[in-house]
Amino acid sequence: IERGDQVVAFDTPFGRVGVAICYDLRFPELFRAMGPLDLLVLPAAFTETTGRAQREMLLRARAIENQCYVLASAQGGLHPTGRMTHGNSMIIDPWGDVLARMDKGEGVVVAEFDPQRISDTRASLPALKHRIL
Repeated sequence: IERGDQVVAFDTPFGRVGVAICYDLRFPELFRAMGPLDLLVLPAAFTETTGRAQREMLLRARAIENQCYVLASAQGGLHPTGRMTHGNSMIIDPWGDVLARMDKGEGVVVAEFDPQRISDTRASLPALKHRIL
């Protein structure tokens, strides 16, 4: 396992997407370096202990402070090595509301991507425009 050396964000027909992994979630400055985003994609394999204690809180914070959707897929369950991962895949909207969730196991989490929700959130709380650093 090695750390990356690039900030990864790209434009798509529906908006700008930023990509990172689970441990990156702890570094909000990484997501600021991506510029204004419409969607963050954050796959994870959090341990049960840290996942239960911190993952949702950090994911919701990243959605709120970047005023974008967060798609957070996650491994969950007992692995052959004995390692327990937390799971809890989620889709979170720009206001920090969890729109869909799946605790553990195989499956799909689906929610509507609404560009107007991003615009409305940014208009009602223009925090991204007020940044000075």
